[in-house]
Amino acid sequence: MKIDAHQHFWIYNRKEYSWISDSMKVLRNDFLPADLLPLLKQSDFDGSVAVQARQSLDETRWLLKLAGEYDFIKGVVGWIDLCSDDAESQIAGFAADPKLVGVRHVLQDEPDDMFMLKDSFLEGISLLKKFNLVYELLIYPKHLTYAEELVRKFPDQKFVLDHIAKPLIREKVLSPWKEGIQQLAMQPNVFCKLSGMVTEALWQGWSKSDFDPYLDVVFNTFGTSRLMIGSDWPVCTLASGYKNTLQIVIDYIGSESPGDLDLILGRNVERIYNLKK
Repeated sequence: MKIDAHQHFWIYNRKEYSWISDSMKVLRNDFLPADLLPLLKQSDFDGSVAVQARQSLDETRWLLKLAGEYDFIKGVVGWIDLCSDDAESQIAGFAADPKLVGVRHVLQDEPDDMFMLKDSFLEGISLLKKFNLVYELLIYPKHLTYAEELVRKFPDQKFVLDHIAKPLIREKVLSPWKEGIQQLAMQPNVFCKLSGMVTEALWQGWSKSDFDPYLDVVFNTFGTSRLMIGSDWPVCTLASGYKNTLQIVIDYIGSESPGDLDLILGRNVERIYNLKK
């Protein structure tokens, strides 16, 4: 299968999606499975992994409901209050649904850059392996040092880095993001999504070559067995169409490496998330 490892759904309202600023008005719409399905088909993709966009248990319930209604949604990365006293019961309740494959918290928005190292958060992370769930890291380059410390504490837990940690592509800056990625990738339990890059570039003025230095780093550090393609739809539409977003990675790999394409466009996603066909 070809799987888009990272996309979102939402029914827009200003309160819950306050991060959608005036410069992002194109995102002030509803984005639902019926909107994504034709895009997947046009790009010859078989399915996707839906990722939370709201930090609520209702979000997780809703995404799992959608996944039950639409077979092309192969997995859900939901939200759990990992810091709560009843985190385990929350996880157990949702993990009864086989389409729940992971958990994410919007770490990038926490005022404390070291939030992920709080005792209560670490306690929540420690529960995930029991339920065979991935933890997804949504962070900025400034968080990479703390992320490395986090993943070292849980060598048997799978972690997935979203959006290659959002380097400063628009400014063409590599360091210290590069060094942080190199350190994080040394931990074999960390995987990486090739997603979210177009929105870190100049929205209306990027070229494919802008991404090459960053793709060079993640390919050289993670290797093709730990990388997955993701569109970050609909957020990607700020800077690119769906198919063109995916094509950045496909063209970078090139037609001379069909085995690598198979891994990054689907086989790694199935394995890392243990997706059910």
